[in-house]
Amino acid sequence: MKEQAPFDHFASLDVRIGTITKAEVFDKARKPAYKLWIDFGPEVGMRKSSAQITEVYEVEALVGKQVVAVLNFGEKQIADFMSQCLVLGTYTDKGVVLLKPDVEVVNGSEIG
Repeated sequence: MKEQAPFDHFASLDVRIGTITKAEVFDKARKPAYKLWIDFGPEVGMRKSSAQITEVYEVEALVGKQVVAVLNFGEKQIADFMSQCLVLGTYTDKGVVLLKPDVEVVNGSEIG
């Protein structure tokens, strides 16, 4: 386990549910990845993310999936693409598996 962190650290993260509306192969990424466009509802809107999830997911199957993402880490330039959120997943022996709600929820719903 990692060192204990104050609850304030977790509370400072803006973690929300969004739905992938568009996905493309990210040819210019150094490691295999997809470009994702994720709808976080009317308050936040659309955000882009680069995700190294190619071992588990086919790009065509991603549209319509809900995901969990951190929105307030700031933007990160990856090749010619600006990633605006961090999609959360867990490492498995098959590759990264996305975290998602087990029932559909409203886009922009906060975790916390």
